Amino acid sequence: MASQGARSFLISKSSSGREGSGLSVARASGRITSTMSDLAAKTCVPCRGGVSSLNGEELSILQKQVDGWNIIDEHHITKAFKFPNFREALKFVNHVGELAEEQGHHPDISLAWGKVEVTTWTHKINGLTESDFILAAKVDQLYKP
Repeated sequence: MASQGARSFLISKSSSGREGSGLSVARASGRITSTMSDLAAKTCVPCRGGVSSLNGEELSILQKQVDGWNIIDEHHITKAFKFPNFREALKFVNHVGELAEEQGHHPDISLAWGKVEVTTWTHKINGLTESDFILAAKVDQLYKP
């Protein structure tokens, strides 16, 4: 049985390194409080294991903040991006690669002529965490159709 109470799953840090407000779900009451929903402003947090993957309502709340990303079997998220040619698609792949290195969170990237598919999950726990959605939001910011 899942523990009851609030589970916070978005943590922001200011430039001074202090923790800020985030999004939390109070499981007992079902209330959802959102004080900062801009996932792209967050930083991916390395997963050390020993945490549960997100599921159900937690995933639904985060999915609403990343347009066009699909949750697959509550295990990974994926999105396809379209480009006018191979060169632009490749440029995007390289930008996503740089972002992944900066964030320490590495997606699977598939490159084809005019199309890039990005798929991410937290490998350490073999499921989804907040960091997957943070990365998705940051990838979306890189996309210039």
